[in-house]
Order: sequence, then structure tokens, then C-alpha cells
Amino acid sequence: MNTIHNIFAALLLPTLLALSGCGSQKQNSRGFFTSGNREADERADQRMAKQQELKDTPNGKAGAQPAADVQKSLYDRLGGEQGINAIVDDFVTRALADPRVNWERKGVKKGGVLHRDKSVEWNPSQDKIDEMKKHMVQFFSLSTGGPAFYDGKEMKSTHTGMRITNSEFDAAVGDLKATLDKLKVADKEQRELLAIIETTRTQIVEER
Repeated sequence: MNTIHNIFAALLLPTLLALSGCGSQKQNSRGFFTSGNREADERADQRMAKQQELKDTPNGKAGAQPAADVQKSLYDRLGGEQGINAIVDDFVTRALADPRVNWERKGVKKGGVLHRDKSVEWNPSQDKIDEMKKHMVQFFSLSTGGPAFYDGKEMKSTHTGMRITNSEFDAAVGDLKATLDKLKVADKEQRELLAIIETTRTQIVEER
């Protein structure tokens, strides 16, 4: 209600004061009479600025923008399907070769009672790598506003038992950053994508 009251006050108060002759009125450099009340004057100024904004915008609609200026999805700004594929291809190759990430889980064994000392090492055959890339592309696309399709396993259950550490996750993020730099992805888009990846940390990392 206060907002509605302020709007009506901004629209009607200067006119009423000018017609009634009440208040200590002065004519300012803009050519309209002030009310003698600072808050009322500020609201009148805001009203005039809003009217000018309406006149200056396309079709007289507040906030209207040319179609070219409308914000695109992160998916589109990353280059759509082609851009996402390029990111995933370079990132997977880079991370697989990074011993800090240990994507193959070499030397890692399951904990617990039933499966203690059972190796979780992964054999990255080409078929497995291709399938992983496909699901990663689907995830990146879905999470950045692209095609809403994902037929991979649930994130947490997929990584359960792998005993991935925070430092390994950090190393993978560093590799993704290096990929984005190599592909000359703009800083704004990099920050948005890396923020999305950060949300998966709690579903992937088991060893803090």
C-alpha cells in the first residue's frame, strides 16, 4: 500500500499544489513549481525522469530493449552444442592426464566393512570415455539452459565409494578453468559455469 501511495503522490501532488496555490512554491530551472517539500519534489523528479525514459525507449515501454540486447542463456553464450562439445572434449582430455585429479582412481580402495580394500580403479577405455563425455555434455547443456535431456546416472550415486577428495575436485576445476582460458571463453561466462560446477561438490566429494 505504501508503494501505491507513493506513486499516486508523485503523480498528483505537484499538480494539486500548483492549482491550489498552497505551500511555498518556487519555480526551478526545469520550469515547474516545487511544493516546498523535499520528498514531494524528489518524487516529482522521479516521475519526470520516468516519463522521459518512456519517451526514449522503443515503443514507449519501460525497460524495453532491442531484441539483440536481450540476455541469452549461458548455453547460447558458450556457443551452444558446438561450444559445449569443445569444452568437454578439451576438459576430459586434460583432466584424464592430470595426476592431481586421479580420474582413474589409481590406488583408491573402498572403505566400510563389506567392501574394505576393494579397488575402485577405473579403466578408461574409449567406449567409457565417449559415454562419459556424452553425459557430461548433456549435464552442461541442461544446467546452462540448453536442451533439457540427461540419461546418465544420478550424480551422487555415480560417485559414491570413489572417495574423491576436495583437493582432487579443486584440481579438476582448475583443469576446466584452463580449458575455458584456452577456448577464450569470456570471464563472465567462465564465472557462471564454474559456479554451476561448484554446486556439484557436495554430491561428488566424499573425503574432506
